[in-house]
Amino acid sequence: MNSTPDTPNQRYEQRRRRVLDQIALKETDRIPFVFGTRFWAAKFAGISFEEQMYDADKAAAALEKAVVWLEPDGYSPALYAYGPALEALDYRPMLWPGHGTDANATFQYLDKEYMPATEYEEYLFDPTGYYLRKYLPRIAGAYEGLAQIPDFPSLSEWRLIGAMRAFATPALRDSLRRLLEAGEQVDRAARRSGEFVDKMTRLGFPSVGGGFCKAPYDHISDFLRGSKGGMLDMFRHKDKLLATIDKAATLLLRGVVEETRAGGTPYVFIPLHWGLDGFMSPQQFKTFYWPGLRKVMMHLIDNELIPVVLWEGNCTSRLEYIGDIPRGKAVYWFEQGDLFKAKEILGDTVCLRGNVPTSLLIAGTPDEVDQYCKALITRVGRGGGFILDGAASIPDEAKPENVMAMARSVRKYAP
Repeated sequence: MNSTPDTPNQRYEQRRRRVLDQIALKETDRIPFVFGTRFWAAKFAGISFEEQMYDADKAAAALEKAVVWLEPDGYSPALYAYGPALEALDYRPMLWPGHGTDANATFQYLDKEYMPATEYEEYLFDPTGYYLRKYLPRIAGAYEGLAQIPDFPSLSEWRLIGAMRAFATPALRDSLRRLLEAGEQVDRAARRSGEFVDKMTRLGFPSVGGGFCKAPYDHISDFLRGSKGGMLDMFRHKDKLLATIDKAATLLLRGVVEETRAGGTPYVFIPLHWGLDGFMSPQQFKTFYWPGLRKVMMHLIDNELIPVVLWEGNCTSRLEYIGDIPRGKAVYWFEQGDLFKAKEILGDTVCLRGNVPTSLLIAGTPDEVDQYCKALITRVGRGGGFILDGAASIPDEAKPENVMAMARSVRKYAP
């Protein structure tokens, strides 16, 4: 057993290396515990969820208090302090604390169709033009004036000059003004988040956050077609859906490698929604979901980044398919399902993360949490390739004593 390092710098490096070694399927001195949440830290620190979303300083202080108390091997630095920016945008696909939901209720995504099936061809022909003039004006009031933006690729010579008249229209000018305001709000929140990460680094805690990407099918169903449209398109518009999945995979990856490297970590978070058991058949999964997701993952792996894939639901029937990736290069974080079975099938390929049940962290006792963690550590952690976490991070309603029991378990038990 390694001794505890003396300095924050040494503790930072030991924690960082412990996580990376487990991802590489190596055994370490103990199993790492990582911490992430949406609004549990706000509740723990005694502020409302709304305060966290609208005050980046309070959000940072709350998350710092939680991290210092739990002493994890890594933490997610998401402050979610984007309330002012969302309001400036008049953003429509989501409700959030104090704006559509209660001040102490988490944000809610709205399942809507923003791209009719009749517009697939427009998207495929010119995704940027389609976004500017049709899609974005539908999802936020601040984007509405962009419907007036010139179709620049169609313009030549004096028509290009004449098209500048669009920027004199009140609607476009108003949108540009509102977007500048939203941009300043996002920049302010991002700068505060960066300061927070720097401080936590000095305290010895490495971030396990980083880049962000999506499975192409999820992007289409979440933000373009809606869940109903995405499901129906597998039958009614198969060829157009497949073409859009391929196009979206290429577009979604643009800039992700550079943004992730600029953030100083190798991790790219990929939350999965619609490729799970119950949403599509195994054959549909192999046709519409896995090829696009694998394309995204392989691009990241080829660029020496680590996909952190959160399977937000039960995907037991997918376990036999999803091991078709290089060994020791990704993290599969399972919200539901049998993690012990996942270890048997995928343990030689991918690092597993999770999956202390949400219900147990909310309604269980510290001893029950401790025993569940013991089983995960001693069985799933055997041979390396395991990171202890909640099933889908720490739920907002979790009891502090249960979260602490999980954090302490990795120091009590060995594989």
